[in-house]
Amino acid sequence: MPSWCPLLCRLAMLLCVWAPCQAQSDTELPPGTPIIQLRLAGDKRKHYEGRVEVYYNGEWGTVCDDDFSIHAANILCRELGFVEAVSWSPSSKYGKGEGRIWLDNVHCSGRERTLAQCKSNGFGVSDCKHSEDVGVVCNQRRIPGFNLNVQIEEVRIRAIYSQRKRVPITEGYLEVKDGGKWRQICDEEWTEMNNRVICGMYGFPGEKGYNTKVYNLVLRLLAKRRKKNYWDFGVNCTGNEASLHGCKLGHKVELKGNATCEKGMPVVVSCVPGRAFAPSYTQGFSKAYRVEQPLVRLRGGANTGDGRVEVLKNGEWGTVCDDSWNLKAASVVCRELGFGSAKEALAGGRLGQGMGPVHMNEVECSGFEKSLTECYFNRDALGCSHEEDAAVRCNVPAMGFQNKLRLSGGRNPFEGRVEVLAEKNDSLVWGTVCSDSWGTMEATVVCRQLGLGFASNAFQETWYWPGDVRADDVVMSGVRCSGTEMTLAQCLHHGKHLHCPRGGGRFAAGVSCSESAPDLVLNAQVVEHTTYLEDRPMYILQCANEEHCLSSSAATATPSSYRRLMRFSSQIHNNGQSDFRPRAAHNSWVWHDCHRHYHSMEVFTHYDLLSLNGTKVAEGHKASFCLEDTQCEEGKELHCCLRR
Repeated sequence: MPSWCPLLCRLAMLLCVWAPCQAQSDTELPPGTPIIQLRLAGDKRKHYEGRVEVYYNGEWGTVCDDDFSIHAANILCRELGFVEAVSWSPSSKYGKGEGRIWLDNVHCSGRERTLAQCKSNGFGVSDCKHSEDVGVVCNQRRIPGFNLNVQIEEVRIRAIYSQRKRVPITEGYLEVKDGGKWRQICDEEWTEMNNRVICGMYGFPGEKGYNTKVYNLVLRLLAKRRKKNYWDFGVNCTGNEASLHGCKLGHKVELKGNATCEKGMPVVVSCVPGRAFAPSYTQGFSKAYRVEQPLVRLRGGANTGDGRVEVLKNGEWGTVCDDSWNLKAASVVCRELGFGSAKEALAGGRLGQGMGPVHMNEVECSGFEKSLTECYFNRDALGCSHEEDAAVRCNVPAMGFQNKLRLSGGRNPFEGRVEVLAEKNDSLVWGTVCSDSWGTMEATVVCRQLGLGFASNAFQETWYWPGDVRADDVVMSGVRCSGTEMTLAQCLHHGKHLHCPRGGGRFAAGVSCSESAPDLVLNAQVVEHTTYLEDRPMYILQCANEEHCLSSSAATATPSSYRRLMRFSSQIHNNGQSDFRPRAAHNSWVWHDCHRHYHSMEVFTHYDLLSLNGTKVAEGHKASFCLEDTQCEEGKELHCCLRR
């Protein structure tokens, strides 16, 4: 996660936006040629190199490196206004992109006018991952007379001095980075629709007016101190774009000799935060966002603003089919839930497969609807399955939450002792969290706050993760989370009156996080209707005990004792994203006499059944056995456990 500057007096968002013209007009292309736009993006790059991204059907995506060639790179560079390509790079050299992989197996002869004319599998037809995103390096020389629209490198909202300590930053001058310099935009012909797009990019669902007197005063005070640098182009947005790169560039703005705006003042953007992010002067921040009787919700996402889209119909939650799913529909969902516009519209059950009916199919939105239920959709979900469940990733305001929490002492950035930045004796200090009552819900919130994905484990002992010795003191105790909170501070806790009988040290709370989710999905209604209790003697449960299929208390049970088991239907769906290949070295595996195989004894996730008051009724987990076949079906790869 990036580190934020002194709480965000300057809120910057990398856009790397190209709004290019084609080297020739669209009318010169053969009829039926898809209309696309291209841009170069990615990490640590110059303006003439980067990851190839294609804008098609209202959405940016990438190009797979399969069969890519210097001929394709030449076509692409010329389309962007460079004379030729120097080289191309496979395997996401400039970082992994997001969204769809629009083109795969691209074959160009070198004579095409646009990349869209090259042969390929077709738009959106690909078996690639973003680890295969292709990049190019173009010759810096430009094609003479090529009409290239201006490149916007970055965009930021720069708050005036009196508001720089506010979190989130909702108002300020809009500035763009052009040619390495930050420039303001003239408000001539600037519209509310432009504001709506900017606010959406920064995670805010709406825009509002601002006090012009304040900014006129600021301008007068600064007029004698420095000369304003204005960007000399306008921007025309319709308001339903997910980000500024979807807007058209306007005409050149007339500037005076001292580079000031002749007919107006700098653009000021003022945004309305969603309820979950609105400052509360009495409690810091409001609790996790809960809408009364919501019609839409997100499920299955690790981070705030991510998730599978589910809608409520006739008292039953169901999913949305990904047919025709795009950024406009995704942005309606995000704004409805109090976020900004959508960063990504995900298809193919990317954030897990749901349960129950598919309520909506072929959703079409204008982008201005208040709710997804106002959009046109086909009620007939014929042909749709949960493998096609739609999902979203929303733009969320920069709150700096990740700066108030850290993991220390772990073997990798995804695990460690939890350390919190807390106020002590009128100063901020790092300290540990008491592990009493520490569990999966609390770990889930920690992983979410740090942007590290899902919680794999919650640890009540962390003596093997020494952490920072200066942060050994307990600064937070009695933590109880529901699992929906955005930060650990939003969970119930003791406040300033700490109570931790076991103390910190080896008993400080810890977590391990994972980028992928467990794949076990219980049908709660089936569990509820089929549950029954059964008593069995321990001596016939030895195999189950050997494979850790009983609760932890069975470790001390005698063979003649009885265990009370809670049994229910085995209607369980493996619908998640986890990789269940064992990670433990093979020499650490354990031989099981009962079933005559080795087991790595790795637990992938925990599943505890709780009562309505939160008391644990039964504990469970999911592990994976690695059984080897000597032969595989044709087309199947043999995975040898002994190789690990």
